[in-house]
Amino acid sequence: MSDAFTTRMLHVTTGTRERVVDLTRDCADFLSEAATGRDGLLNVFVPHATCGIAVIETGSGSDDDLLAALHTLLPSDDRWQHRHGSPGHGRDHVLPALVPPHATLPVIGGRLELGTWQSVCLVDTNISNVDRQVRLSFLG
Repeated sequence: MSDAFTTRMLHVTTGTRERVVDLTRDCADFLSEAATGRDGLLNVFVPHATCGIAVIETGSGSDDDLLAALHTLLPSDDRWQHRHGSPGHGRDHVLPALVPPHATLPVIGGRLELGTWQSVCLVDTNISNVDRQVRLSFLG
């Protein structure tokens, strides 16, 4: 494979509760090997129909606020036509329309170019699927 494109799959266990998982350190570790001081783009992608990628502040309550907002927008009740799985699971299949399954981010000099308080996060509201994959791809 060319040095211009490198990819790696992360395996993330999210557990049995809704979670926002900070992947920023994983992204930085990947880029330290894949980008080697180059400029380019990092694409973060989850190949799942019930979770997404968000660039948000974490640790100050914003991650919990995001989950609360998603509960308001997408309640876990029986309104959903998609009904297999845990009660209200249909909401999990609508989540990627609001929190997309991907983000493409700038890499400058081999480092992820985020704002001061930004983190790259996996957003998972599906408590029935605890094992997730996240593909990191560097193009540069």
